[in-house]
Amino acid sequence: MIPTSFPAKDEIARLTAGMLLEIDAISFNARDPFTHASGKKAPTYVDCRKLISFPRIRSTLMDFLSVTVMREAGFEAFDNIAGGETAGIPFGALVAERLALPMTYVRKKPKGYGRNARIEGVMTEGQRVLLVEDLTTDGGSKLSFVDAIRDTGATCSATAVIFYYGIFDGVEQSLADHGVQLIHLCTWWDVLAEARARKAYDSETLDTVEEYLRNPKAWTPTA
Repeated sequence: MIPTSFPAKDEIARLTAGMLLEIDAISFNARDPFTHASGKKAPTYVDCRKLISFPRIRSTLMDFLSVTVMREAGFEAFDNIAGGETAGIPFGALVAERLALPMTYVRKKPKGYGRNARIEGVMTEGQRVLLVEDLTTDGGSKLSFVDAIRDTGATCSATAVIFYYGIFDGVEQSLADHGVQLIHLCTWWDVLAEARARKAYDSETLDTVEEYLRNPKAWTPTA
């Protein structure tokens, strides 16, 4: 069934943040910060992969993402849904099902044997492709996926994610300069607001998280 009627964007953001908190896909730790893939420390961590194990939340968020795509990009804007390896693959499949569109996925790098493909499934020249991922931080990995899609002769003018960090400067502009619209459900600011409303963490931890979100590049853990 194709979803068409859902709450306003700000309510979707609040509900999405609440669902991520409910299943512990969000972790805050001011005393023992997390090490991210970049090697930098942060008091925040998000794991959207957990969503696939919670059917009610998974289904609701995929409805939210599908209707947000249609609202912000258009109801007839795409011919193909591509999931990004690896976390974007299940979400790409679920969105494709809801939008009644073919599904493909994009490898991070060529397969290395056989056809040496980066695109799996059928993607044809001229198709308008939506890239689906779990989240985006600075948008860098999205550009590689978009370029792989465009190399087939298809177009890719949008990417849809459940979670967008929303704390680094220039991300949306960088994507826009590459001809890519960013569509998302919630950000760290939505999660922080909902965590405060629910009193999900102590005030000291939430204050530390807010300090980090306001200036992530300069933040350092306290001894």
